[in-house]
Amino acid sequence: MIPRPIQHLIGTRFNFANAAWLCVLSALALSIIGLYAIDLGASDRPPAPDTLITFRGTVLRQAVFMAIGLLAAGLVALPHSRFIRLLAWPLLAVVIALLVFLILPFVPASIVTPRNGARAWINLGPIDFQPAELAKIAYILCLADYLRLRENHRTVLGLIPPAVISAVPVGLIMLQPDLGTAMLFAPVAFAVLVAAGARLKHLALVVLIAILAAPAAFPLLKPHQKARIVGLVRMMHDPRQGADDINYQSQTAQRLAAAGGVSGMTDTQSRTLIRFNRLPERHNDMILAVIINRFGLVGGLVVAALYVVWFTGCYLSAAMCKDGFGRLVIIGIAAVTAAQALVNAGMTLGVLPIIGVTLPFISYGGSSMLAAWIMTGLVVGIALRRDQRFARETFEFDEQPYSPGRVSTAHRGAVGGLKGG
Repeated sequence: MIPRPIQHLIGTRFNFANAAWLCVLSALALSIIGLYAIDLGASDRPPAPDTLITFRGTVLRQAVFMAIGLLAAGLVALPHSRFIRLLAWPLLAVVIALLVFLILPFVPASIVTPRNGARAWINLGPIDFQPAELAKIAYILCLADYLRLRENHRTVLGLIPPAVISAVPVGLIMLQPDLGTAMLFAPVAFAVLVAAGARLKHLALVVLIAILAAPAAFPLLKPHQKARIVGLVRMMHDPRQGADDINYQSQTAQRLAAAGGVSGMTDTQSRTLIRFNRLPERHNDMILAVIINRFGLVGGLVVAALYVVWFTGCYLSAAMCKDGFGRLVIIGIAAVTAAQALVNAGMTLGVLPIIGVTLPFISYGGSSMLAAWIMTGLVVGIALRRDQRFARETFEFDEQPYSPGRVSTAHRGAVGGLKGG
């Protein structure tokens, strides 16, 4: 017999036959592929005979990160989403405090060590923690909580509060500066607002304004960020330009990926080529080039298919969820993961500037791996709870414009049904 406090925390009705397990299985496959790719990219010597992966150094640390991520996923999947919702705003407050701490000028470099010009990591001794990864999760939870019972976001002015919620973490992350992570918040906001019933014409207007205002933001970027964008433009005009300086990383990644051909190379050939080409961040941001070099176009398509399976699990879980908060959380998680994977692939293939975005579940990094598995655990936790039998349809609105003094037909129907019962 489960004690009543635990029953209250985790619930009593579970649906173990749900689509969220697709997310778990594909995430496991991607993480294992990542371990092998990190071994290919980070190791300067071949593995032991008859051993596919040698667990030492970077690979061993990533395996530990993966184990911690699995444990964290299990922990966040246990409580009911109503308790997760209660923690959303306190979690965002903690994250904002950590983001402010990162940019304080008097914090010593031994605690906040700048990397590639960004103050984005807190040194915790054995590991470095990146609060921006946790900020993505807290932001999704808070945005979902704000929108779950509202319909004022169906007006232009009603989009201002979600914009403010977005601006605070994005602004602090930009001050680090970490342009790559900051850019991931925009597709999350768009996807969650669409799922919550926001009008597409209003969102299209916001997107148009952002596109027109983008050139004005260029002077505000850091020199290395401007150089990445200028380098991409130069490479589009002439692929050979900047191959020895600003475009060296992009050009090398493309060469390694192209060398894989259709079916890839042997393990020894791939290790040798990767080692002597000296691709920067080959175990991190550029790990997709390592995978395609080893397994060719087929390997790249397999990785893409695994992400499609992960997103399918999210989509089906969101479609079956009648709780507004849970549905929006899953949509936000799917959006940020999709955006991150697409941006990373674009960086590797030379169609986007290199802005330091990792490939979810695959790239080396404790914070990235932990955040990816926590998000997977949230999807599983939401999908595990059975739907309410008599719950009204979520985010069903009248065509009549929103008015604070008007109760929607859907709400009146739900209330009338309760009174009639």
